[in-house]
Amino acid sequence: MKNSKFVFDKLSQVFEKSLITSKDLGNEIINILRSKRDEIVFRMRLTSKDEFDVLAKRVENLENKIAKLKQTKTKTVVKKKTKRVKKS
Repeated sequence: MKNSKFVFDKLSQVFEKSLITSKDLGNEIINILRSKRDEIVFRMRLTSKDEFDVLAKRVENLENKIAKLKQTKTKTVVKKKTKRVKKS
């Protein structure tokens, strides 16, 4: 009985160590992949989410201004085309 308890204790220690090392290994692989991803993004000079949101908002504002300018332009064109006819 004493020998079996010793064997079970040793086996449990081995399993615990292997689980801890496998978790550490998994975390290390994830960290390596993240760093490679960040390196690729840096090389490609991609924008971050915050920068993209700011740029999208600026483009939206410019599109709104263009639409307003087009509307005012069409209104002035319509006003110029309509003329009163002289009665004879």
